Amino acid sequence: MTQSSARAATQHASAEAGLHARVLDHLGTAICDGELAAGAVLSIDDLVERFQVSRSVIREVLRVLASMGLIETRRRVGIMIQPPEVWSVFDPQVIRWRLASGARMAQMRSITELRTAIEPHAAWLAAERIGDDEASELVGLAAKMWAAGKAGDEARFLSLDIEFHRRVLVASGNEMFAKLQLIVAEVLAGRHHYHLMPHHPHERALQLHTDVAHAIQRRDGDRARQAMVDIMEQGFAEMNSMWGRTTDPDDR
Repeated sequence: MTQSSARAATQHASAEAGLHARVLDHLGTAICDGELAAGAVLSIDDLVERFQVSRSVIREVLRVLASMGLIETRRRVGIMIQPPEVWSVFDPQVIRWRLASGARMAQMRSITELRTAIEPHAAWLAAERIGDDEASELVGLAAKMWAAGKAGDEARFLSLDIEFHRRVLVASGNEMFAKLQLIVAEVLAGRHHYHLMPHHPHERALQLHTDVAHAIQRRDGDRARQAMVDIMEQGFAEMNSMWGRTTDPDDR
């Protein structure tokens, strides 16, 4: 293959990838928002016409959506939209689409309930299993969160917050808990993106993260667990309050 041919092939592949991402995001969001309701039937020809892309792009998009449980292809019927109960609700992309939908707070609530069930116990386990160096680093991370929060540096605070919760999940020593870090990252990023967290985090939230870190370092699992429960409860109360100020109650 000549250099010009290779360049053209690369550009074509890049263009295809961009089209794929655009169509996937559009259809995924439409399904999660209910614009394409469960039971609705699509066809490849209609999608090709609608998005003005190749059949290969549409087929790849449908393959991804099917792997997430959002659609099912049925012979002599077509591509059928599936109900939410069969979606891969732990898939970070599905979570992202649901957070972009009108059911945003329902998704926030369900993830917060999951986190409340898991993260406090992860903190309790971390107090028993974490290494001394990792515990010191967690305390240092909480201090950095405090500084970023007080300074109103939202981007840095978000990054540190995601890393803090990731480390607690990993420090639990439970590989299944650790896998939830992607879900936690999505919901924390969603709170930031949709303005569901204060510009300056409340001092109580900052103190609670410090309490978790110090309790883990002191091997006080009960205190670490309770402080993490308090973080979950405060976080959802903040989201609910901020959502209520900007949204019709009927939409919550």
